Amino acid sequence: MTPTAWHLGGITAHRVDEVPLPPKTGPWLLPDATPDVVTGTPWLHPDFADASGTLRLSSHSFAIAIGGRRVLVDTGIGNGKQRANPAWHDLDTDYLDRLTRAGFPPEAVDLVILTHLHADHVGWNTRTEGGSWVPTFPNARYLTTRTEWDHWAAADMEAPRRQMFRDSVHPVRDAGLLDLVDTSSGPAEVAPGVRLLPAPGHTPGQVAVELRGDDRTALITGDAVHHPVQLARPGIGSCVDIDPALAERTRRDLLASVADTDTLLLGSHFAAPTAGHVLTEENSAFRFNSSLAQTY
Repeated sequence: MTPTAWHLGGITAHRVDEVPLPPKTGPWLLPDATPDVVTGTPWLHPDFADASGTLRLSSHSFAIAIGGRRVLVDTGIGNGKQRANPAWHDLDTDYLDRLTRAGFPPEAVDLVILTHLHADHVGWNTRTEGGSWVPTFPNARYLTTRTEWDHWAAADMEAPRRQMFRDSVHPVRDAGLLDLVDTSSGPAEVAPGVRLLPAPGHTPGQVAVELRGDDRTALITGDAVHHPVQLARPGIGSCVDIDPALAERTRRDLLASVADTDTLLLGSHFAAPTAGHVLTEENSAFRFNSSLAQTY
């Protein structure tokens, strides 16, 4: 049975599924991950790609139980959101029921960490109530970095992104629940055992999230790594990276920092089994080994 929770010693990280992303997501998001590249990386099959070289990707959150606190990392796409991307438009999923079954009813969540402010990471920040968008987690503090906030506050955003801020970000700010974390000088601890690590490039203020348990460590990638094919080919970038060169440097540094250690990598869009260890391969490449993660 594929695990959906991992125990790190005093910390339990749950994957809370929202929706599998459609097959056409891969060619759009990672255009250099061609079928030849994917099928030429046999360890991606069957979990992370099918036999034809089509990538498997997922929208999910990580719900973290730590020291009596409930922490949610990213909030997915959300229900009923008007989005230009058909795969994200007007969803109707049972995400909140799944979150509750994992032990995280919305009113019990203490902290929401937003790795970056893209539509598929902030959607469940809010839900409709009385015809208005209201915070889904009314007793939580929502965190993003000051760099991320300042970037989008100054950006000339296209209409779909302005809509996303109106329905999924501004209501949280207007409710007084949004905190900005300074990561300009390095990692920031936001709860005991939880650190935000600067991971710029995909967006200027993106972070990865480090979880330090009593006997194990895990690292949540954010969109520094979208798919395990980027371990085999770290030069493969996303079509929506704001700074592709910086995104690649961040990805290589992040993977090198955990390679050949017992740190568990948790991919923010990795299909099940989602968690694994990073192994160094030849020619500055890496491999994702999910088999050992089954024992956590």
